Amino acid sequence: MKKLLFLLLALICMSTTASAAKVICGDERTDVWVPMLRGKKVCLLTNYTATINGKHLIDVMLEKGINLVAIATPEHGLSGKASAGAKVASSTYKDTGIPVWSLYGKTRRMTPEQAEQFDVLVFDIQDVGVRFFTYYVTMLWTFDALAEKGKRLIVFDRPNPNGMYVDGPILEEKHKSFIGGIPIPVVHGLTMGELAQMAVGEGWVPKIDVEVVCCQNYTHQTRYQLPVKPGPNVRTMQAVYLYPSTCLIEGTVFSEARGTDFGFEAYGHPDIAPTGFSYTPRSIEGAKNPKHQDKLCHGVDLRKVPKKQILKEGFTLKYVIDAYNRYGKGKELFAGDRKKFFHRLVAVDYIYEMIIAGKSADEIKAMWKDDVEKFKALRRKYLLYAE
Repeated sequence: MKKLLFLLLALICMSTTASAAKVICGDERTDVWVPMLRGKKVCLLTNYTATINGKHLIDVMLEKGINLVAIATPEHGLSGKASAGAKVASSTYKDTGIPVWSLYGKTRRMTPEQAEQFDVLVFDIQDVGVRFFTYYVTMLWTFDALAEKGKRLIVFDRPNPNGMYVDGPILEEKHKSFIGGIPIPVVHGLTMGELAQMAVGEGWVPKIDVEVVCCQNYTHQTRYQLPVKPGPNVRTMQAVYLYPSTCLIEGTVFSEARGTDFGFEAYGHPDIAPTGFSYTPRSIEGAKNPKHQDKLCHGVDLRKVPKKQILKEGFTLKYVIDAYNRYGKGKELFAGDRKKFFHRLVAVDYIYEMIIAGKSADEIKAMWKDDVEKFKALRRKYLLYAE
């Protein structure tokens, strides 16, 4: 029966897609979700990206008379201003007295005691569709508490801006972490609603009831322009498209251009030969104490790489291999804790080993080709939107 209901939901979602029309996100469909939530005690897992015509979903819910008893927030907090990895304290929302539970502070998991306080958890956050972008992990890490207390999840779905393709190695279990929660490729090609249902369907998380308020006029080939930046250092669509590949620079001694206006759109290091392009990372809001702070970094500017080219190449190791070659110090590119972090990002052992062995990006990419095809076949069971 549940499989039949899922297929029916998928058909309903797909029947509302029309790529030429304006994309309508799940939270904009108040006619659908207000009746679903009326009379329920609601907790909203969200951040600053959940806006409807410039107004935050929290305020819209309150205006609609929804009994919002708690708000939960992911990495970077409700405002999105906290730096990557910085703990965020719990608080209250404006003058309402509604508690704001930080799931990136003393704990990263919702507790059963918190889940006891509401009837339904609503998730609405703009993600970028990359395995090491942590918002989806925060969502999945609520499932233990939800399952224990018999609570359900409703996802107000949003387009995946990198949903046009699937690429990258599948996470190996031993590399599972907060930046890699389930066995999916680096670029998984799923919306948060699809991903939540896949995680339950494949038994990767405790079984709970998941409902999705689908987007309208969206397919996985829609080039969706994000109305707001999805993270404090992912500021542009260029950064969104480059992020799957340039984020690997975080696992090296090179700067990924945090502390500038073009994070993840460039990379560099103070001790390499001048390249004709340089920048100086500064400590700024959302990027406190960035790598090589206040030092002139020579490097590579990716801001003018055509977006079509980025998407065609998909997830590529060419930037980290270029950094390896420019640095000229072998394994020292991954000095200190960087090697461990790099392994968490790529979530397999062979990539590091093949880079050190001097293999090309194309040679390494061939290693995960078959796994990606198998994942794409598995993924089709959970698609709510046309490919």
